[in-house]
Amino acid sequence: MLNSPLIKSSFPIFSKKINGKNLIYLDNASTTQKPKSVIEKITDFYESYNSNIGRSATTLAEKATQEFEETREEVKNFINAKYSKEIIFTRNTTESINQIAYLLEDKVKEDDEILVTIFEHHSNFVPWQELAKRKNAKFLVANLDKNLELDIEDFKKKLSDKTKIVAVSATSNVLGLKEDMENLSKIIKANAKNAIFIVDGAQSIAHEKTNVQKIDCDFFAFSAHKMLGPTGVGVLYAKSFWLENLNPILFGGSMISEVSTDKTYYADPPAKFEAGTPDISGVIAFKEAIKFLKEIGLENIEKHEKELFKSAISLFSKEQGIKIFAPKNPEKQSGIFSFTHEKIHAHDISQIFNDEGIMIRAGMHCAHPLHEALETPATARMSFYLYNSEEDIENAYKAIQKAIKLFS
Repeated sequence: MLNSPLIKSSFPIFSKKINGKNLIYLDNASTTQKPKSVIEKITDFYESYNSNIGRSATTLAEKATQEFEETREEVKNFINAKYSKEIIFTRNTTESINQIAYLLEDKVKEDDEILVTIFEHHSNFVPWQELAKRKNAKFLVANLDKNLELDIEDFKKKLSDKTKIVAVSATSNVLGLKEDMENLSKIIKANAKNAIFIVDGAQSIAHEKTNVQKIDCDFFAFSAHKMLGPTGVGVLYAKSFWLENLNPILFGGSMISEVSTDKTYYADPPAKFEAGTPDISGVIAFKEAIKFLKEIGLENIEKHEKELFKSAISLFSKEQGIKIFAPKNPEKQSGIFSFTHEKIHAHDISQIFNDEGIMIRAGMHCAHPLHEALETPATARMSFYLYNSEEDIENAYKAIQKAIKLFS
């Protein structure tokens, strides 16, 4: 187990009281807290070298541009991309995936097929549903099996020579289901030769090692704020082939090499896909978040979360009326723990937890089709991270016991 109290000391928010209680933060699938190094980096930018990037030879601009591009290199190494130009900065995972959908629009023809899974976040479901509508393509959804894992046989059956796009989340934000992206990539290539493979890595990127070259995906999207970084910073990884052969969808400053009254020539990637002024301070501070994660070690974080998950299963399973939504296979479990109680609505559970200073999430978690498939209107979700401890889980268990007593 990680030394969570020591790690927690690096996060200023944990010195605060919530409802008169010490803060227990178990909503990490939504967003993570920020270490002091990330917060200080943002302050340092605005106090020391605030300037736009790539537009000037001034001392401030050169410093800002250097720091910005160093983050791009850090991200490239973090996901093992081949080239730094394959890293495009956006605002979040949602924007990254929507950009992909519009970038690929001309590649999708009538009667082509787009395949997603039932456990997708709306960000990796709705953009493809809408693209299918615009192009009169077929929108297919792969189901879960009885173990709450991806039904591989159903997935294979829905792949064909007509499959143009396959979009899958590496980890479900509700079930915590971790699917093997390398294996899925091989299945896709064996059953749908021309399919473009897109991975939503929002829930996996900060919890396990990512190697986009091994996955051999065409695109990979994630957000900084789910991995200790600032909000407003997303990443779109794309194979250089696509970046060189696709036209941008955003136009304006920074993304051009030459403009005349007759024609515009685009800059080379990544600038080609980064129109306008980005969240400079956020991108620069994101580098500190990556450094923090590398120092702790993703393999250590993954192991730590599995131990917390086991503890939660052990405790919450003691209570009658609780139903836990998680894959049966321990190898496919992560640090996301969703549950319901037969007599208590998820929002009431969340409110009682909140009164105890415990932050969790309740609702459908932007995954309506999944909740419909699970035949439940809402789930309560705890999601663990590197600063959580066994004591946090024990306090959460006391909170659910309190809720059961109140509603009994």
